[in-house]
Amino acid sequence: MDIIRIPFGYLLEWLYHFSGNYGLALILFALLLKLILLPLSMKSKKSMMKISRVSPKMKALEAKYGDDKAKYQQEVMKLYKEEGVNPTGGCLWSFIPLLLLIPLYQVVRQPMVYLMHLDADLAQQITTYIGQLVDLGPRTYYHEMMAVSYIGQYHDQLVAAIPALQNVSLDVLNFNFLGMSMSAIPTWQFWTCTEWATLGLFLIPVVSAASNLLSMWMSQKLNGTVATDDKGEKDQGAIDAAASTNKVMMFTMPLVSLYIGYQMPAAISIYWLAQAVFGVVQEYILTNHYRKVYDAEDAIKRERAAEQAKIEAERERIREERRAQYPDGYVNPNTSKKKLKAQEKANQGPVIEGKLTPEQRERLKQKGTLEEEPEEEPEDGIVSGDPDRPYARGRAYKPVRHGRDTSKPLEDA
Repeated sequence: MDIIRIPFGYLLEWLYHFSGNYGLALILFALLLKLILLPLSMKSKKSMMKISRVSPKMKALEAKYGDDKAKYQQEVMKLYKEEGVNPTGGCLWSFIPLLLLIPLYQVVRQPMVYLMHLDADLAQQITTYIGQLVDLGPRTYYHEMMAVSYIGQYHDQLVAAIPALQNVSLDVLNFNFLGMSMSAIPTWQFWTCTEWATLGLFLIPVVSAASNLLSMWMSQKLNGTVATDDKGEKDQGAIDAAASTNKVMMFTMPLVSLYIGYQMPAAISIYWLAQAVFGVVQEYILTNHYRKVYDAEDAIKRERAAEQAKIEAERERIREERRAQYPDGYVNPNTSKKKLKAQEKANQGPVIEGKLTPEQRERLKQKGTLEEEPEEEPEDGIVSGDPDRPYARGRAYKPVRHGRDTSKPLEDA
């Protein structure tokens, strides 16, 4: 992890000397990380918007294959492949700032090693000596960070007590920010906060968690604006379903931020707060950037839907004119007499264009009014009407064909 921690230390040190304030340096550090990770954030945003985009289609698949889970999953994966959607792409990139928090946490916790660039053993000696002079608190894990604030006060004693510091220049780091010490750990017991130094520390994790909640809510809200149906209109049902699915994630990250804020130095919460605020701005900009493409697609869908609606309206107008012209119902002249007779028996009214629907036919059969007209039996059992060829049913049959009488045996012909 030193591959990440050492560059983080030099960058944070430069920002500290550039701004002259440790808290402001952390805010600038968060901004630089946002800019560095912008390409990954753009991929994440694009993937999340694609998932929101196909959510109406997923809702339709769920309604169609809801009982068959295997088939539903198969169709969903097929849909993802067709639309070029990576279902884990949005969540994967959003965890990168959280992963970067781990090396940053070590840099903040060990300022002598990563900001002052002292040897780890020498930093331990300084911490131990200062711990004998002042109370650094019960959490030994953060003693190095606490001890840095006292280096300037006990500089001469440290040099005299530790020979290795004779030729070392010790920088004095100021961790104060807005009247609060960034090296202190906030307490959640707000009733014990009697002054701004402690009350402000209590508020930092709360504001950080609220900012993360706002960032997550805004992300889901903006992503939902691209969830449209086949007509290019907003699909509120799909939006609500996606929001219900992501509700757990939306509250998990702010709660993690709140917990971290009361377990670690306030510097971590300042960084987390800055990340959330910059994240809100980034979400708004990226959403407007990508939504232009989807808005153009929705405009085409709405245009096609309007044309189809115009065609259907014209067809309905023709039907209305036909109904007005034939109040008793229009019957196609090519309708068979058998169908007309069955229609009259059932008293179902005329059939438009003379066609019985399957429902009408089934209803007539159940009532017993759909009678098949029996075919007339030929006299003397002759089907074709020709005694010489009783089973030749063609009406165009002629006994004399091809130059001979085909009704007689070949040898007689």
